[in-house]
Amino acid sequence: MRVYLPATLAMLQSLNETGEFTPVGGTAFALTPALREAYTAGDDEELAEAALREAARASLRLLGADEPETDEEHDGASLPPRRVVVAADVEQVALRPDLDAAVVKVTGVVPRSAIAAVHVDGADAEAAVRAAVAAVDAADLGDLDAELAIGDAEDFDLGWYATQELPFLLELL
Repeated sequence: MRVYLPATLAMLQSLNETGEFTPVGGTAFALTPALREAYTAGDDEELAEAALREAARASLRLLGADEPETDEEHDGASLPPRRVVVAADVEQVALRPDLDAAVVKVTGVVPRSAIAAVHVDGADAEAAVRAAVAAVDAADLGDLDAELAIGDAEDFDLGWYATQELPFLLELL
């Protein structure tokens, strides 16, 4: 099953160094039967995009938990605020409709060979992502202004990178 794993740039650096990705709490998002039922229309590609958007929102939560995110390789310099989603094909997946329609749990680490691509914000999204990180908890609690801040970040499309491009992407940060 194709899953979308929320991540941060620091987690991508670890993936690049170790060849493995460890999802936080095993949480991932996917095109699940519950997600399909939640939408009245849309093909598989559109519904998978909805799962990817949910993973991108979860990435905001990870950024908020880690802020400020640091890069040990570059003398502790802060990494730019960017949403990151790792797309992988995983066989051991447990559906979690009790959490949300698109939520699934994966067990263990995800090897680089299972990763199809990574999705990362561009530099132009940094201000919107920074504001969204500050607002994500309030948005979860129903604050409409905070939800607008999240929407501003979601207006930016995530860039698509093949796994072999990962070292170059990280070097250019």
